[in-house]
Amino acid sequence: MNIRKVVLSISIITLVSCSGDEDGYVDVSNENNTITANSAVLQGVFGDNIDLDNLANYANQLIPNYITKDNTGVNPITDAKATLGRVLFYDKNLSVDNTIACASCHQQAFAFGDNHDVSTGVNGVTGRHSMRLINTRFARETRFFWDERANTLEEQTTQPIQDHAEMGFSGQNGDPALSDLLTKLEALDYYQELFQFAYGNTTISEARLQESMAQFIRSIQSFDAKYDVGRSVVQNDNQQFPNFTAQENEGKDLFFRPPNQNGAGCITCHAAPEFDIDPMSLNNGVIGVFTDATATDLTVTRAPTLRDIFNSAGVINGALMHDASMASATEAIEHYNAIDATGNTNLDNRLRGVPGGNGQNLNLTTAEIQALEAFIKTLSGASVYTDAKWSNPFIN
Repeated sequence: MNIRKVVLSISIITLVSCSGDEDGYVDVSNENNTITANSAVLQGVFGDNIDLDNLANYANQLIPNYITKDNTGVNPITDAKATLGRVLFYDKNLSVDNTIACASCHQQAFAFGDNHDVSTGVNGVTGRHSMRLINTRFARETRFFWDERANTLEEQTTQPIQDHAEMGFSGQNGDPALSDLLTKLEALDYYQELFQFAYGNTTISEARLQESMAQFIRSIQSFDAKYDVGRSVVQNDNQQFPNFTAQENEGKDLFFRPPNQNGAGCITCHAAPEFDIDPMSLNNGVIGVFTDATATDLTVTRAPTLRDIFNSAGVINGALMHDASMASATEAIEHYNAIDATGNTNLDNRLRGVPGGNGQNLNLTTAEIQALEAFIKTLSGASVYTDAKWSNPFIN
């Protein structure tokens, strides 16, 4: 039997907290008295995938020195809470019928997105294509969902759980409420162990679900792309990358050069080196709605990072845009090459072409479009698809 030693202070658990509240860590520095906690429960559920004596490194991963954005805020990543967040992220018990987890729609194999146009929930399908969760920590835009309705990543994490179609704990129209989920999780022995380990007690709350899942999601990073290899040996993005092909360097130049200099100007909304979306961006001219070909959706103003649109083999990680209307990067580039936005009152002004215009015309050639796609492929890493710390911890 695997026995985990937890060191406690005399007679009561002593908490160490940077914030001074109850959400600290068990003090493991006092060797005066000890008790043992049976980890057979965790072993039975997770096997060797979760080892509280040897936690995966979530908190101190290497980040390139040219990456400057960080929206962590007041919720810094810790190995203990990110480990708990990983379990929650993959646990189908977070849905009303135990069939859907966060990872059902955000799969590691597809850069934590979905290769289906829409994702299946407990009572239907999602209203929009599931967004890839790559480098969320390093986004300038700190609001989440395609329409930015969640103010923070923390707030975002429990909204799908409370959605009738997705995970079903809406508390409306006969659905159980989030409080019912908390009671459900409290009855699971492994959460008693994990919350005790991460927080020093077994209290399960929405705030703790949000905090730990957001830590896990922010830990998902991808900085081992061909772009990163090149960027690490030059002073800035304007230099030719020595590891790039001529076509990739041409695509990079087009990406960075503004339209009035015969470039594509992508950098205006997708700033390097994070390649995330500008927080001030408005609609990009894609206004489709899955269920109604005659309807329009002008509220979509967010996008995921351009990193890992493709996997490391150059295969696209699912359709692009909120309505999955574009099956290839070529289609997406062609959209920006010639935007007809007549009637789009929320189109980003940078896409209007001229002041007051109805859409830009970049006049990119076929070769230039291919070069842009070649450059975008250099933004894809490899480890994010295989690293065990982001994988499903449950024994299959």
